[in-house]
Amino acid sequence: MRPFFLSNFTPFPFNSKVLGCGLVITFGDSFLTYMQERHADRSLYFKEQSLTTHKFVIPYIEQIKKIHKDTSILEVGCGEGGNLSPFLDMGCRVTGIDINEEQIQLAQNYFVNHPNALRLQLIASDIYKVDPNTIAKFDVIFLRDVIEHIPNQKKFMQYIQNFMAPDAVLFFGFPPWRMPFGGHQQVCQNKLLSKLPYFHLLPNFLYSGICRIFGESQALIDALLEVKETGISIGRFHKCLKNAKLKIKKETYYLINPNYETKFGLKPIVLPGFLQIPWLCDFYTTAIYCVVGKENYSTH
Repeated sequence: MRPFFLSNFTPFPFNSKVLGCGLVITFGDSFLTYMQERHADRSLYFKEQSLTTHKFVIPYIEQIKKIHKDTSILEVGCGEGGNLSPFLDMGCRVTGIDINEEQIQLAQNYFVNHPNALRLQLIASDIYKVDPNTIAKFDVIFLRDVIEHIPNQKKFMQYIQNFMAPDAVLFFGFPPWRMPFGGHQQVCQNKLLSKLPYFHLLPNFLYSGICRIFGESQALIDALLEVKETGISIGRFHKCLKNAKLKIKKETYYLINPNYETKFGLKPIVLPGFLQIPWLCDFYTTAIYCVVGKENYSTH
């Protein structure tokens, strides 16, 4: 079933090729314009999120736990709700939580005419201010491109279990911090900085100084430094899971992020096992997909 809000949506084409285990991309000014427009035009971002979740995230989760119309879904950091749309298309009972009230309002507007709108609940709140005893437990909880923005991930992975049904699964999709654009610097207004990989790994004073020299606003610099503070490596992610007693059910390292097909027309490529070298692979793994569950419970 095609997601509800994907009419007239096509991925952005650009020149690229894969050489060996590396990705060579030719970025033009049109790419920069597109990346800046997708952050400004939230409806474009909504459609992009919806398509990726429909085509990649749901099938990935279903390898561990089947999803049907009675499945209860929670997304933390739902934004405008693009990731929620395909679950709602399936008739699931869907809840989205986001700290940004404006984004929740946009989500309400996007879904007002959805045929399953009555099965959707949207909550504008900090997740830590939501009392898990006031809402039902969930079968599937997911965070896509969100865990790297949450402070104190160790605390979060403990707390989120209060919202999980006993046999629930928790999906994470995120870019490791050390990947080429793990600092989200592609949103920079300066053309050079928006295409410059890895420079987010510089010490804060150099990183912010370079941004300032190239004319980036203080508001954007502050946002980039916040991402730098909360970015998560693969190793730290695993340590947080272990500390929270969450068991990995399935995990995949991607050389080419599945979302790149939606955005750029690039087919996903799984990182070969022999290249999954601890610490080092953080530099060339563009996305991690991971499904976890509570220890001592099996999924079905």
